[in-house]
Amino acid sequence: MLGGHRSPPGRDPPIIPRPAASPRCVLQADGAMAEKTSPSPGGAITPLQQMLASGTGAILTSLFVTPLDVVKIRLQAQRTPFSKGKCFLYCNGLMDHLYVCQNGNGCTAWYKAPTRFNGTLDAFVKITRYEGIRSLWSGLPPTLVMAVPATAIYFTTYDQLRDYLQAQTGSRGHHIPLLAGALARMGAVTVISPLELIRTKMQSRQLSYRELGVCIQSAVAQDGWLSLWRGWAPTVLRDVPFSALYWFNYELVKEWLCGKAGLDAATFMISFTSGAISGTVAAVLTLPFDVVKTQRQIELGDSEVHPVTASKPSSTWLLLRRIRAESGARGLFAGFLPRVIKVAPACAIMISTYEFGKTFFQKLNQERLPGL
Repeated sequence: MLGGHRSPPGRDPPIIPRPAASPRCVLQADGAMAEKTSPSPGGAITPLQQMLASGTGAILTSLFVTPLDVVKIRLQAQRTPFSKGKCFLYCNGLMDHLYVCQNGNGCTAWYKAPTRFNGTLDAFVKITRYEGIRSLWSGLPPTLVMAVPATAIYFTTYDQLRDYLQAQTGSRGHHIPLLAGALARMGAVTVISPLELIRTKMQSRQLSYRELGVCIQSAVAQDGWLSLWRGWAPTVLRDVPFSALYWFNYELVKEWLCGKAGLDAATFMISFTSGAISGTVAAVLTLPFDVVKTQRQIELGDSEVHPVTASKPSSTWLLLRRIRAESGARGLFAGFLPRVIKVAPACAIMISTYEFGKTFFQKLNQERLPGL
């Protein structure tokens, strides 16, 4: 009965209970059969569960990494105060967001609080002591509105694409994570890019939702629907290679560490270590694109804030050549240490939390199967 095999004539087929499918393939002598009987880590859980796992990872990553960027921005604003209407980048550990300086109170002015700092550690201590520990997460709530859905889309799409490509090609080669990572990131950037532009418009002009609708309609009527994806190219230029390199190295390092430890499945610490290593490698190799993307994003933000006076943003490749001409090759690797310090822990926390969440749901689903 199992697998469609017939029993020999005159013999009743033995009743053998079907074993629970293992979440990982221990032995894969026959790739096609292994794919049917032992689904990949993402195959044993639903897309909704994958989104819950990645959403949880996104929130935890933001909670750990955001204070680093808040302190960096506060120190930067202390050295060179931001002028009204000027844009700067804010990172919650998952995405870079344009933040527009405004005059006012509350969360809109968190970056220019009067406390003076003598360095990074002093900033952490004084912000906590004089402004309250919640100030280390200033500006986080509005950025999570986009970062959590974007991360959930990205990680879930990656797992689904990887499993689909492995099933279609019958291969578990390392080129598949590379391709799936690139496609997943491109899809996530394409979905989120118009929302980031809309958020910048709302923040820079203090628009209500009704006024925002009129603003978007006029922009589309004047420049077409593609105007909503301004800034897409520099973001893709950095994020797609980063994602491809990240997943390629992550799966490679994880497999190597599992082999060294004699394990069939990655532990939390193996996922954490693999995420940190692969994130660091990808961050270093794509740093020139990050430098270009940062400048392009600020240019585009300024053009939204001051549409009349702003000059037309430079093309990505012209900007790349200009930085190299003005500062040499070293200019393309500016901000090396801050980027690694930010990216490595963010990647480690995100992927280890995501893998832990997937394992939790896999066990939960197996316990719910009848007959187990």
